Order: sequence, then C-alpha cells, then structure tokens
Amino acid sequence: MDLETLLLPFRFPFMQNAFLICIIVSVPTALLSCFLVMKGWALMGDAVSHAILPGIVVAYILGIPLLIGAFAAGMICALATGYLAGNSRVKQDTVMGVVFSGMFGLGIVLYVAIETNAHLDHILFGNMLGVGSQDLLTAGIIALIVGSGLVLKWKDLVLQSFDAAQAKASGLPVNMLHCGLLAALSLTIVATLSAAGLILAIGLLIAPGAIAFLLVRTFGTMLWVSVIVCMASMLAGTYASFFLDSAPAPTIILILTGVFLAAFARRLAVTRRTSLNRVSDSHGEAV
Repeated sequence: MDLETLLLPFRFPFMQNAFLICIIVSVPTALLSCFLVMKGWALMGDAVSHAILPGIVVAYILGIPLLIGAFAAGMICALATGYLAGNSRVKQDTVMGVVFSGMFGLGIVLYVAIETNAHLDHILFGNMLGVGSQDLLTAGIIALIVGSGLVLKWKDLVLQSFDAAQAKASGLPVNMLHCGLLAALSLTIVATLSAAGLILAIGLLIAPGAIAFLLVRTFGTMLWVSVIVCMASMLAGTYASFFLDSAPAPTIILILTGVFLAAFARRLAVTRRTSLNRVSDSHGEAV
C-alpha cells in the first residue's frame, strides 16, 4: 500500500476520536490492571464490568446521567461482594460469580422491560467509532483522576495489597485504600463504556498487567510497561479494524491476546534457558 492509503484512517474525524479515546483510556486501565493482577482481583473487574448494567438502565429510567448509575452499581457490586465474602463461609470468587451474574441478569430484565432507543450492543460491546466530544471529556477527566491517584499512591497500594497487616501497622488507612481502589475500578469501567463496552472492558483491565508481569520483574517498571503495551495495542487494533472492516474493540482484545501469548512464550524460553544454564554450571562444577 502507498503512503496515502496508510494515512487514510487519520483523515476521518470519527477515526481521530477513536484514536484519542484509545490514548485516554489506555492509561487508567493499564495502571489499574497491574493492581488487579497482583491482588488476584481479575474476577472483581469482571464482576463490576457486568454489574453496572442495571445501574445504567435505572439511571435511564430516572433521567439522570448514565455514568452516575453505572458508578453507583459498580460500587454496590464491589462492596456487596466484600461484605458477603467476609461474613460467610463462601469463598470470594464464588460470591463474585453469584453477585455479578445476578446483577447482570437484573440489568437485562430491566432493559427489556422498558422502551428505549439505546442500543444494547453499544452498551455491551462499545461504540468506539461513535465517540463524541462529551465522551472524550468524560473519559479524560476520569483518566486524570484515576491515573493521578494510582501513580501518587502506588507504593501504599502495593503494601496494602501484599500485607494489609503491615500496612495497618505502618499507619496507612487500609480501609480507605481498599475502597479507593474499588472506586477507581468502577470509574475506569465507566470511562471505557464508550470505547470497549461492558464485556470487553475486562480485557483492558487484565491483559496489560498480565503482559507486563511476564516481561518485567519490578512493580514500578510493570506500571509503565503496561501503559505502553495497552496504548500500542489499542491504537494498532483501531488502525487495523479500519482496513479489516471489523469492530475496533474486539480487534484490540485479539491483539492484546496475541501479545500475551508472545510474552508467555518469551517467558517460557527465558525460564528454559536459565534452567539449562544452571544445569550446565552444576555439571561443570561437578567435573
């Protein structure tokens, strides 16, 4: 293809907005994915992303901004999961499965019961090519709040994630940090609604952190590597979707999956090479 064809996607306003939303959303999702991966909260992100559907429908019925309903439902799901897991014999992953499937089912029932011009496909899978200036502004504000909070408090959040008792003994507000991370999760999912939708948002909240975890050894490095991976994958997926005539969000998730498999293969190769070197060194010392 010639240069004019390669630059063709950048000539259309809807593609320009799609690239902008990718750059904006990639930062908070990537940063948050690192904490979700390290805390083992992958299912929590999945639960919250599904559970905000009834909040969106209720907000539509009440005539209030949909983002308010989505955030409220996300927080209710996260807090309810923590309360039920902490006050019953049922494990947290089981509780999350029950809560998010129940709230998602409630959202579907409410959606079918009302008359609306809103497309469920756009809510579930996103409508990146239909992103407007208001969506960019909302996502930008949320990205700034969540990204700044995670960068400023990442050391405290890491300590709270790995050793809550030590964090509490050090004088850190453990409960506030916990609730703050849940709020950041809900806000970030709200920010990705227009880009990836509810279902595909979970990929953006897990894959970048998982990829960075396979590539680097320190958490500080993991943060910025995840942002680079997420941003590059989102831009590449959006660009490729233009020529493939596919939806941008699923294309992005496929690229992230491919990058994860490549990172996993690299890690296996490094581990195997390290093991062979150790065996070789041990044999040399024995001789």
